[in-house]
Amino acid sequence: MKQAFLVFLGGGFGSVLRFLISKPLNIVSPNFFFGTFLVNIFGCLLIGLILGLSARGNVLSTNSTLFLATGFCGGFTTFSAFAFEKHFLLRNSELLHFSIYMISSIVVGILAVVLGLWLSKLGE
Repeated sequence: MKQAFLVFLGGGFGSVLRFLISKPLNIVSPNFFFGTFLVNIFGCLLIGLILGLSARGNVLSTNSTLFLATGFCGGFTTFSAFAFEKHFLLRNSELLHFSIYMISSIVVGILAVVLGLWLSKLGE
């Protein structure tokens, strides 16, 4: 239960920070979501640092890693986990799985958004 609370707490902090960063920066250009892009890239850097430090041993505890990587980065951006997972597949020379997962995540994700928008209009 303690670990679930740490993930919950970290996710809340990450979500609020994402909102505070991306909302004002996304206004800069209507054709490029700079705030979201910045958050996603910074989240990728951050999860790499956190998981790298965690792998070193006595640098971060399991609870700290859960709070920071799963919670904070997960709330800040799920793109960071997505990118780390792709790195894992590449590092293990899983090029076919990498390609299938990458392409299907993007295509199916966009299609899911389109479907959700379409479903939301059914009641009109």
